[in-house]
Amino acid sequence: MKPLLTDRVAIINGGASGMGRATALLFAQEGCHCVIADVNEQAGPEAAAEASARGAEAIFVPCDLADLGQIKACVDRTVARFGKVEILVGCAGGSVPRERAAPGDRRKRGIRYADEDAYDLIMAVNFKGHLFFCKEVSGYMIDQRYGKICLVSSMGVYHPPGPAAEYHSAKAGIIGLVYNLAYELAPSNINVNGILPGPVRSPFWDPVLADVPEDKRDAALDEIGRGLPLGHVGKPEDIANTALFLCSEMSAFITGQMISVAGGIPMDHYEAGGRIGNVPDTPEKERG
Repeated sequence: MKPLLTDRVAIINGGASGMGRATALLFAQEGCHCVIADVNEQAGPEAAAEASARGAEAIFVPCDLADLGQIKACVDRTVARFGKVEILVGCAGGSVPRERAAPGDRRKRGIRYADEDAYDLIMAVNFKGHLFFCKEVSGYMIDQRYGKICLVSSMGVYHPPGPAAEYHSAKAGIIGLVYNLAYELAPSNINVNGILPGPVRSPFWDPVLADVPEDKRDAALDEIGRGLPLGHVGKPEDIANTALFLCSEMSAFITGQMISVAGGIPMDHYEAGGRIGNVPDTPEKERG
């Protein structure tokens, strides 16, 4: 069977670990040249080497989504190396600011603890940076009359597992961005879609479960998974497989869609006090 992305060129931000890394490995296996854009300068080159070993060439480009100059430089370097950019997968993000991920901070959640600096960083890496990544790639995609953009949001927008208004607001913005860009870019033969992951076993959970002993975090995720209709949390590969579908010609007639990859969590139902996949050990006073 012919690879699905032969000689395509993709930028995968957040590609050093978790869902992004799984996506880069799968895309490379399907013949796609991958640029792994990430702040992790240790895991990034390792992910690029592993992706290259699976098929097409992959390179690592240091890129912080909070720095618009680095975003432009990443896209420019991609085009300089491969001559084009055809696919953007936006996986980068996080629910807790990097410098505030110390144990104990998770309990100080909720709107009464909102902090402007934390808000600005969360919005930058979960929304603003993605918008400007789309800006930088869109010109090339419009000129070549071809492109695929796939942005990762969160089912937490519909079913927040705990108080995280800044994070979930940013991820809600991704949904609006997908709908707007799909409408704007469709005449240029550019498909724009998004993914709504539910709980997926990845490094995303490390700061979220900072109060849970490290040797008990797998069990905590298992417990979260038991609250899902399918009875278990997802794998990064579940997101990667969906991204492959949305970035290949299998989905040529699909644009402006948000696909739930969440183990059966419904998008149209919310039950106060009985949220699906709730993070364990959330203080009672913060639940109401």
